[in-house]
Amino acid sequence: MEKIFSFIHRHRYDIFYVFLLFGILCLIAYILPQEETKSILDTIESKTFDIRQKIISKDKKANKDIVIVTIDDPSYEYLIETYGDWPVPRHVYAELLHYIQEQKPKFVAFDLLFIKSLKRIPQSDEKLIEAFKKYPNTYTAINFDDYSFEIRKPPLLNKKITTDINIESKSIVPYEYSNCRPIMSEIIEATGNIGHINTPKADDGLIRQIPIFINYPDYNEKDYSKIKIRNYLYMTVKMAIDYLNKYENANINEIKVDSKNNFIIGDRIIPLTKNAEAILNWYGESGIRKGNTFTYVSMWEVIKSLRAKKSGQPQILKDDFFKDKIVYIGTSVFALSDIKTVPTSKYMPGVEIHATLLNNILENNVIHKASLPYNAFLSLILSVLTVLIVFKVRSVYVSLTLLTMLIFCYIYYSTFVMAKYNLWIWIIIPLIISLIVFVISFIIKYLITSRNFEYTYKLATTDGLTELYNHRFFQEQIRIQIRNAEKTKGNFSLILIDIDFFKKFNDKYGHQAGDAVLKHVARTLKSSVRTEDFVCRYGGEEMTIILKNAKRETGVKIAQNICSTIASRKYELSPELEVNITISLGVATYPENGTTPTDLIEYADKCLYKAKENGRNQVGFLD
Repeated sequence: MEKIFSFIHRHRYDIFYVFLLFGILCLIAYILPQEETKSILDTIESKTFDIRQKIISKDKKANKDIVIVTIDDPSYEYLIETYGDWPVPRHVYAELLHYIQEQKPKFVAFDLLFIKSLKRIPQSDEKLIEAFKKYPNTYTAINFDDYSFEIRKPPLLNKKITTDINIESKSIVPYEYSNCRPIMSEIIEATGNIGHINTPKADDGLIRQIPIFINYPDYNEKDYSKIKIRNYLYMTVKMAIDYLNKYENANINEIKVDSKNNFIIGDRIIPLTKNAEAILNWYGESGIRKGNTFTYVSMWEVIKSLRAKKSGQPQILKDDFFKDKIVYIGTSVFALSDIKTVPTSKYMPGVEIHATLLNNILENNVIHKASLPYNAFLSLILSVLTVLIVFKVRSVYVSLTLLTMLIFCYIYYSTFVMAKYNLWIWIIIPLIISLIVFVISFIIKYLITSRNFEYTYKLATTDGLTELYNHRFFQEQIRIQIRNAEKTKGNFSLILIDIDFFKKFNDKYGHQAGDAVLKHVARTLKSSVRTEDFVCRYGGEEMTIILKNAKRETGVKIAQNICSTIASRKYELSPELEVNITISLGVATYPENGTTPTDLIEYADKCLYKAKENGRNQVGFLD
């Protein structure tokens, strides 16, 4: 047990550092997994994603072959004035589709929900249905929700618009909806090119990712119990698959999600979140706001062009404007509630979000999150560099400057890999860990410095043999005590001690025995005084004690007690030999026996000499 306590005492600082670091790491490990903490960190991390996207989007160029025909505010007003109502008759879209398809576009997609039949104009719906039948490269949308059965009876959807996805991953949990806004059943019968356009928002209201597929059940028509859960692809994904098959000879026969949560279509790998969402790589401020994204054309321009063509008049748009283009048709009117907020744009029409996903798939640049081991490795590297900065640099200001530069370098690196490799690496957690490590390292460095200073100070002020304060310390301390006593009008006492016949003892028993006696006397002296008193080795066999705030009577009494204690104990030199040790002492008190170090030491030395003259083993006094 004694060895254990001795080990603990010798390594008490190291043990303290270990427990301090362990405690802080336990605190971090406890705090970070908490749901509230994770939510806050995820929100902040998402904001860093937004900032990085804004920075890198300045150098991106959207695919100019993707064209958006938008029902903007001027078009909305033009359509109402021309057709007298909203929504406009379906044959208008049929005519629009015929006009665009005559120019041989690659694909046309309606970001519009053709929900109910409009009976006010005969044959209007039929014309649109016939147009869908005629053009197999045309797509339209459906939207899912969770409205109650009392509000809307969930429609039974044709299986032709579903997609069988081979899901190998066990961690993917797609959004599952219980209801659907039904579009005209005749359109579903006319084409299978129908996909969902659900775009869930994050907690902060932004759209950063899109569900590649969602789930919706087949219902039993009698009691509406769920029969089977089916997968419904995002409209743009359906179109992207057909694009890859037709224009890149991808020959995609199977669509699957592998065990690593990757959505695989041909040679395109789209990393998915747990809700089967793809994180989009944005192209900047929305084109509707004159940004640098996709080509926008107002629907009123298209309709006037098709009317001009029919009448032989000059057109606003060229005859081949849509040739080899991928055309999206959607709204950008605030009143129609299809304006979203995304990382790079406060106002972006939903139709442009679809175009962004298509662009990402075709260029294979969907954002993927770095793995946990990779993020952990970066955090470790950042922490190691932080520790090196703290321990290798002496100046605090330089350390802070270097840490700031390191943080900026890391942020630059995170932005670079997102721009270059479409990789989203953590910023917030590594920086938090780095700052915590910085603080811990500074605390440990301070403690180590204090320990080293204490050790160095001890070496400079302590006698190596007796572990008493040395002569230099004694001289410094007696001057300090005099200054303090002068200020407070107080006093202190000085005891000068000499071991009797020490030279003869050395000659008889050897220097090792003499050293042992010095240690024995030193231990006895330290145990005989208060903790605030100073026991010093004056030189050779002489030792001194400075008794703080002690009058002469107190000093003499303590000196006599020490003398008696030393004389009453036998000291064992070996198992066969015990010896008696005595000491002679002299006492001086400030200010009655002197007001300078020299005066006090001389007075105590004279008293000590008297003790020797009178037979030793006593406290000496001057007559």
